[in-house]
Amino acid sequence: MSRRLPRVAFNLRLRLLTSYLLMLTVTLGVIALALFVLIGNRAAPPEPTFARLAALTQGLNYIDFVADIPVDRDSPFLQERVHELLEVFARTRNVRAMQIRVTADGTRVVYDSSGTYSAGDALQLQRDSYKNRQLAKVLSRGSEQIFGRFRDPGGGEWLYCGVMFGRPGHLDRHAHDDLWLLAEPSPKVSLQETLAVFGNALAPPLLQAGVVGILFALLLAALISRTIAQPLQRLAGAATDVAGGDYAVIVPVSGPAEVRTLAESFNRMTTEVLAANTAQRDFLGNVSHDLKTPLTSIQGYAQAIMDGAADQPAEAARIIFEEASRLNRMVVELTDLERLQAGKLSMKSDTLRMERLSEAVVQRLAVVAEQKDIALDASAAPTPAVIGDGDRLAQVLVNLISNALKYTPPGGAVHVATEAADDGVSVSIRDNGIGIARDDLARVFERFYQVDKARGPQRGTGLGLAIAREIVEAHGGRITVESRGRGQGAVFRVWLPRARVGAYRR
Repeated sequence: MSRRLPRVAFNLRLRLLTSYLLMLTVTLGVIALALFVLIGNRAAPPEPTFARLAALTQGLNYIDFVADIPVDRDSPFLQERVHELLEVFARTRNVRAMQIRVTADGTRVVYDSSGTYSAGDALQLQRDSYKNRQLAKVLSRGSEQIFGRFRDPGGGEWLYCGVMFGRPGHLDRHAHDDLWLLAEPSPKVSLQETLAVFGNALAPPLLQAGVVGILFALLLAALISRTIAQPLQRLAGAATDVAGGDYAVIVPVSGPAEVRTLAESFNRMTTEVLAANTAQRDFLGNVSHDLKTPLTSIQGYAQAIMDGAADQPAEAARIIFEEASRLNRMVVELTDLERLQAGKLSMKSDTLRMERLSEAVVQRLAVVAEQKDIALDASAAPTPAVIGDGDRLAQVLVNLISNALKYTPPGGAVHVATEAADDGVSVSIRDNGIGIARDDLARVFERFYQVDKARGPQRGTGLGLAIAREIVEAHGGRITVESRGRGQGAVFRVWLPRARVGAYRR
C-alpha cells in the first residue's frame, strides 16, 4: 500500500498538469488566432490605392475629351460619348468608372460601369484629405481632384479618385457640375501581411505568456493534487483497513467538496458495516441461545419420560409441545423475514380501510386485555383508502398491540388511534407500560433484539418488530417508536400512503 499510494498521487498530479497544459495551449492558441483575425480584418492604408487610381485618372485623357465640350452638358450626344469612354476605360483597366452629377439637391449617379447604381440614384461620397501632386499638374483650370470612399447598397466599401469639372470648392457647393471618378474595392490586410508585420512583435509576448503559464500550471497541479491526493490516500488506507476487518475506522472529512462528500459517504458506509457486523454477532448469539434453550428443555423432558423419571408425564409432554411450537414459530418467522428482506414474499393488493382493520384487531385482542386487566380501546376517524395485503397489515397490528399488552402491567391502558395524516393513514398504539430506554430505541426493530432482557417461557422470538418493519416498508410506509424512558410507556406509529398504484414492492 505504501508504494501504491504515492503512485496514485503521482498519476493524479500528472493528469492535472496535462489538463492544465492543454487548457493553456488552447487558450493561447485562441488568443493568438483572435488577434491575427482582428488585425487581419482591418482595412489597409488607402494611400497606395489612391496613388494607383490617380495614375489611372491621368490616363483617362479627360482633358482632350472635354476640350470641345459644348455648353449644354446634358445633350444626349455628349452623354453617350462620356458613357462609351468610361465603359471602355473601365473594361480595359479593370477598374470601376462612374459619372456623378452634383446638383443643389445632392449627388446623383449618371453612369456606373458596374451597373450597381442606376441613373438618378443618390450616392453618399466621403472625402479624404489626400492630394496627388502628379494629378494636380495635369488638371486644367477650374477642375478639382477629389479622393475618398463610398459604400455600395450591399455594404461593400470602395475607394475612389475623381475629377470635378467646375469651379473649385466643396462638393455641396458645386451646382450642376460633373464628377468623373475611378474606384476600386477598399483593400484588406492579408494574414500573410499581418504575420509579416506583427508576427515578430506578437511571438515573444505569447511565448513569455506560455512559459509563465506552464510554471503556474506546475504550481497549481502540485497544490491541487496535494489537496486532493492526501484525502484520497487516507481513504485508500482506510479502505484497506476495512478490508482487513477494522470496521471502526473513520477518515477525516477534508479537501474539495467532492472529496469531502466521498469521505462522508465512506464514514457512513463503515458505520453501517460496523452496525451490520454488530447486529450479525448479536443475531448469532441470540439465535444460538434461543435455539439452545428450547432444545435443551425438549431434550431434558424427553429423556425424563424415556427414563420413567417424570412425575407428571402429561405436563412434560405439554412443555415439549410448547417448546417445539416455539421453535417452529421461530423458523417460520425467520423464513418470512428473509423473504421479506429479499422482496420474495408475495403480497395481495387490496383496497383497505385501516380504521376497520384496526378495530377488528382490537376486538380480536379484547379478551387478552380483559384477562390481564388492561383497558384496550380504539378511536378512528374517516381515513383514505390504502392498497395492501390485509392479512400482513393485520399481522403488524397484532404484533404491536400484543407487545403493548405484554409490557403493560395490570390496571394499565392501551389506546389504538387511526387517523388521516401526511397524505396517508397513521395508526398509533399508545401504552403506559414499562417503556423503552433511550439506548434501546434505535435497536428495537433489529432481529432478536429484546427490550426486556429477562428470559423465560413467556419470552418471544424477538423477530416480530423486525418483520413488522419489513411489512410496513414493503407497503411504502414507515414505522416509528417513541418513549421517554423506562416506566414512561411507548408509542408505536405506522404510517401508510393513500391508495396509489405501486404503493409497495411485491
